[in-house]
Amino acid sequence: MANRSAIKDIIPALPDEKIDMLAATSVLQQQAADIRNQRIKWQSYLQSQMISKEDYDFVVAFDTNDPAAREAKLKENPNQAAKTFLNLLGHVSKDQTIQYVLIMIDDMLQEDSNRVEIFREHSSRKRESVWGPFLNLLNRPDGFIMHMTSRIIAKIACWSHETMEKTDLHFYLTWLKDQLKLNNNEYIQSVARCLQMMLRIDEYRFAFVSVDGISTLLSVLSGRVNFQVQYQLIFCLWVLTFNPLLAEKMNKFNVIPILADILSDSVKEKVTRIILAVFRNLIEKVEDGQVAKEHCIAMVQCKVLKQLSILEQRKFDDEDITEDIEYLNDRLQASVQDLSSFDEYSTEVKSGRLEWSPVHKSAKFWRENASRLNEKNYELLRILVHLLETSKDPLVLSVASFDIGEYVRHYPRGKHVIEQLGGKQRVMQLLGHEDPNVRYEALLAVQKLMVHNWEYLGKQLEKEQTGMPGSGSAQVPAKA
Repeated sequence: MANRSAIKDIIPALPDEKIDMLAATSVLQQQAADIRNQRIKWQSYLQSQMISKEDYDFVVAFDTNDPAAREAKLKENPNQAAKTFLNLLGHVSKDQTIQYVLIMIDDMLQEDSNRVEIFREHSSRKRESVWGPFLNLLNRPDGFIMHMTSRIIAKIACWSHETMEKTDLHFYLTWLKDQLKLNNNEYIQSVARCLQMMLRIDEYRFAFVSVDGISTLLSVLSGRVNFQVQYQLIFCLWVLTFNPLLAEKMNKFNVIPILADILSDSVKEKVTRIILAVFRNLIEKVEDGQVAKEHCIAMVQCKVLKQLSILEQRKFDDEDITEDIEYLNDRLQASVQDLSSFDEYSTEVKSGRLEWSPVHKSAKFWRENASRLNEKNYELLRILVHLLETSKDPLVLSVASFDIGEYVRHYPRGKHVIEQLGGKQRVMQLLGHEDPNVRYEALLAVQKLMVHNWEYLGKQLEKEQTGMPGSGSAQVPAKA
């Protein structure tokens, strides 16, 4: 089990984060305020012998609006606090009472973060997991109970001296991820708030990535969500990019195109600011210079320079935004200067957002670079074939078909490679596509695949005839 102080990450606090904490949990907080006003009749629980006299005495004394009285009660016997709260959660079945107890626990921790150790010490004394009683409540049907419990788990996981154990951590992060994916989840801001806390800790970041967390964040961001949720989820991406390894991997999930789209539509300053902070980390925190360069090119291709020039005209109160705009402008302009046409092409293909940029139609580009599509085990060709299979965008399908045709035309063994990768079959399927441009480009590509075959056959015949006069037959390659 790792010690928290050893892995604590220093992340600068953003100015309005405290305000966001309140806004982020507004649905939960509004409901909590209503539930607080409905005081529990603890006497009836004692009379019906549902709770012990010991638990009754503690909860009655602690259930007060006087913080000093609560503090005195906790100091008197901290173990009794954990014992009573866990007994109540375990033995009371009424939702309203469980809700009330969870609010008491959450308020207690919010008043003093060191109080999380009360639960830690109690569980180690009993040789039980601190997480069991809370994780069980995540399965309750009541939304308030689930999400208030989740807040408590995040606080214990982040404020305790010891980190959350692997299996419990995996369970909790998977639960949070699944909650993000739920349609119209009224508690989504509370879910995002828990992730904002959890992902400040390095070990939790890697665990989140292992449960497919990054692609979940981006899938939610690609849909329609309000600016508050946008801000919170991009904040989660931002804290992830403080780890150099994660910053390097991030654009494999298409984070740059998705955030560039949000940036171009964003009207909220805090959303703009957090996106620029992510972009800066994707260049600055990455230790591999080549990856940083690829990130710069990807930003250029996603029209980030144009957005930066628009943002430069605006007046911002926050100096960080101005600094980030200047930094990104300098780095992106520099990357444009030494951008080779192959770098540009490679980044465009990897982004999956193909368009008729100049390189595609340049015969010089294909003459010089066709063979480079074989690099890294045909990485770019595999992506092109994958796009033919999965993309619904007629522009992407047209350009990918064209590129495959050009590769075959300029690389002698291109036809064989494309057949091996399943590209020929994909292109032929597009001959029946509903879009006329896709049909046209697919037809041209198929023709290039055929013509290449006959050129090869012609050369083979010529070789046979010149090399072996009088020899009877030439070996015919496999039919196209």
